[in-house]
Formats: sequence, structure tokens, C-alpha cells
Amino acid sequence: MPSSRLILRQLRNEGILISLGRIQNLLPGVALCIAIGLLSWLIDQAELARFGYAGIEAIVLAILLGMALRTVWTPPRKFRPGIVFTAQFVLEVAIVLLGASLDLHSLEALGFGLLAAVFTTTAITLGMGVVGGRFAGLSGNLAILIAVGNAICGNSAIAAVAPVIRAKRDEVASAISLTAVLGVLVVVVLPRLKEPFGLSDHGYGILAGMVVYAVPQVLAATIPVSDASGQLGALVKLIRVALLGPVVALFAFLHRDDSEGHPVSFSLTRYLPWFVLGFFLTSLLRTAGAFPLELGSSAKDLSRWLTIASMAALGLGVDVRAVRRSGPRVALVVCGLLLLLVGLGITLIRLLHL
Repeated sequence: MPSSRLILRQLRNEGILISLGRIQNLLPGVALCIAIGLLSWLIDQAELARFGYAGIEAIVLAILLGMALRTVWTPPRKFRPGIVFTAQFVLEVAIVLLGASLDLHSLEALGFGLLAAVFTTTAITLGMGVVGGRFAGLSGNLAILIAVGNAICGNSAIAAVAPVIRAKRDEVASAISLTAVLGVLVVVVLPRLKEPFGLSDHGYGILAGMVVYAVPQVLAATIPVSDASGQLGALVKLIRVALLGPVVALFAFLHRDDSEGHPVSFSLTRYLPWFVLGFFLTSLLRTAGAFPLELGSSAKDLSRWLTIASMAALGLGVDVRAVRRSGPRVALVVCGLLLLLVGLGITLIRLLHL
């Protein structure tokens, strides 16, 4: 019989003990996100029982409750790994699962028009963001960061472009702080525009995919409206995310010189994240009939639960008080670009009959 010390040594050599330690490290933050998500679901069910409908759906409630808690209490360090894990990896898994419920045949009628609309809004917003930021008196780097954050995918785009243009820490913080808070506001307000502008579920999903900053926020803004809005919104948003690679490459080319700075290593997985590829792969498999309808439905339900937990983590990461440090000029440019995105989105949806 091997001794207990020998067994522990073998486990340590194989990395199993490290894995268990990492799981324990994640548990406090993950448990907190699950608790907030469960409370959001209970409030959602109470709304349904009392009024017959949910005025604020569980996904949005999870964000708001997370933000409210973050405003009055900063989670200790032991919670942070689990919160980050839930906000990132758990959400990415939810996005991949969502693709398993999307039949791409339903998008054939949209065709080239959808791609044209996405490329047009991205290009115009990127250009106007840089020009408008400079006109408002912002530094060149800060104008670029705000432009890519609004045009592509919020904080992820800002984080990817910042080292390429060698942006300063305060510039990155200014670009991220207001974008994060305003992005949550958009999730709450945008669904209210569906009826006044006469948008169908498909049209609203496209608008949300064009306008909302980050992938999790797109899900929060669309899934409460309908499953069709959620699927199409995620698809449009992931097309925007896929444009991050060319945009980063463009600014890397424009900012090439011998100045000191960390070199940027170009790789497919860096500029086209795994969950984007996973979403399209599961969508293709669903379209090809590899997934039965029952499996696709189960994947969609699981995706929804994972998304609620991820929204709680997202809210816990948003400090509303950081907006004060962003400055009025940054707020002016970000709000202006948001209005531009909404206007362009609605116009193109109508012109192209999307």
C-alpha cells in the first residue's frame, strides 16, 4: 500500500492538488454571483405572480443588484477570482451554448444587408469617434480608445487597442469607467425603444447587436424581449467582435515606430476569441441537424441561467462612482457616439428592410 505522503506527492506532480486549490479559490466569488442571480430570479417570479409579467427581467435585475451591492460594499480580495471567472469564462460558455439553439437558415433572408449594416455602423462610429474626440479636446489616444470601445465591443476593445497605441493608464481608466456604467444604462433603456420605433423582434435584435457595447450586455438587452432577439443580437454583436482583429492591426500599423513599448503579438485567438468561434461552430452544427431540437432547447435554458450569474458578476465589477472621474468631455463624446449608433442602426434597419 502506498503511503499517504507518496499519494500526495503523486497528486501534486500531476497538478490535481493545484486544480483543487484553484476551485476553492473561485468558490466565494462564484457563490456570491449565484446568490445574486437566484435573488434576481425570485424577484422575477414574484413579478410574474403579482402582475402577470416581469417589469424588470431576471437578467437585468442581476446587473442592477450587483451594481447596487458594489456601490455600498467592495468585495474583499477572496471574492475577486470567482467574480472575474463568472463574468468571463462562464459567460463565454453561455454564448457558445446559445449558438446551439440558432438555426442559420432563419438568417438567409437578411443576407448581405445585415453584414453591410454592421460594417457601415462600425466604420462610421470609429471614424466619428476619433474625429469627435479630438474636436472635444481629448488626447489622440483617449479619442481612439473611446471610438473603438463604442464601435466594437466596449472594454474588451479598449483593453486590446491600448497597448498597441501605448495609451497611458489614466486614459484607459477614463475610457473604460464611463463606458461600463453607460453600457448598463443602455441595457435598461434600449428595450423601451422597440415599440415607439415599430421594430420587430428581429429588427430589435439587430439594433441591440449594433448598439450595445459588450456581448453580455447584448444578451441582457435582448433575451428578455424574445429568444429570436437574443439569438440575432448575439450574432450581430459577435460579427462586431470579429472586427476587433482588423481594427487592432490597423492601429498597430498606424502607430508603428521605435518608441519604447511592449510588442503586440498577433494571434487568431487574441483577436478572434474562442467563444466567437464556438458560437459559430455550434450554430453550424445546429443548422446541419447535428443537434436535435430538444438538445438545442436545453442548451438555451442552460445558457440563460449561466447568463444571469454572469450578469451579477458584471454588475459587481461596475463602480458607479468612477463616472465622476471620467470628466464631462469624455461623457459628451461617449453619449454622442451612443446616439449616433442608435440613429444609424434604426435608419439602416429600415432602409435595408432588416
